[in-house]
Amino acid sequence: MRANQVHIYTDGAAKGNPGPGGYGVVMEWVGKPYRKEFSAGFRHTTNNRMELLAVIVGLEQLKNPNTPVLVVSDSKYVVDAVAKNWVFGWEKKGFTGKKNPDLWKRFLLIYRQHHVTFQWIKGHNNHPQNERCDALAVAASMQKELFIDQEYESGSE
Repeated sequence: MRANQVHIYTDGAAKGNPGPGGYGVVMEWVGKPYRKEFSAGFRHTTNNRMELLAVIVGLEQLKNPNTPVLVVSDSKYVVDAVAKNWVFGWEKKGFTGKKNPDLWKRFLLIYRQHHVTFQWIKGHNNHPQNERCDALAVAASMQKELFIDQEYESGSE
């Protein structure tokens, strides 16, 4: 394990699904007392979009290319799509018939800049970082001022 390895913990939430949603991200640098948190809320979105956006936002925070990253998520949708190579098949077919192509394309751009591995964990299972991400995502979804998920709300997702 290299000293500059980063662990990114992510979670997404959507009340009503679709409905108001948010994501939460906790980033930790292995071997360093350095930690960052990110979150944002959207007025009308889905849980899967927020789960995927959390991963994207976490990866987009990395400053150096080729960073070794472990993404820890409770989203089977995201983890399986990458770990089982489904997303690469979807990409070859132009994401035809797949949901969230805008986010998957954005994900692949940043994913390819680093050395990313995924680990699935069971949600709501007292994992401290996952619980924190969930709290961030839920709190973000309940803010008064929420962002607009343009692709979802325009129906072009």
